[in-house]
Amino acid sequence: MEASSNLATHSPQGKALQQREEALSRAVSGQSFSNFPAIFQGFAAKGIPESEIKPRENVFTYQAWKALGRQVRRGEHGVKVVTFIDCQSKETDRDTGERKIFRRPWTTTVFHVSQTDAISGSGL
Repeated sequence: MEASSNLATHSPQGKALQQREEALSRAVSGQSFSNFPAIFQGFAAKGIPESEIKPRENVFTYQAWKALGRQVRRGEHGVKVVTFIDCQSKETDRDTGERKIFRRPWTTTVFHVSQTDAISGSGL
């Protein structure tokens, strides 16, 4: 049993599923509100009413939408935002012996739910 679950996480499909779930987790649990003005401004410029723009509820990255069982439609353009991700340094902490963690900026694109379609068979 362990070998099959190990294979699932090391297969390309298993890794893709894990990436989608991580993207969704980061999108929903993010602490910062610094991108909210850019999100509202970007989607308002695309004609989406401000009352329908709800970051962390109906605005997610491509991978987060896939994890939710939705596909961004071909040709849709999202809004670029900057976030910060945790990275491991090559240096180790002398006290703990673990690799140091640092944060760096990362640019990503978010899409509104109106730019997505349910993936057939996903049940969402």
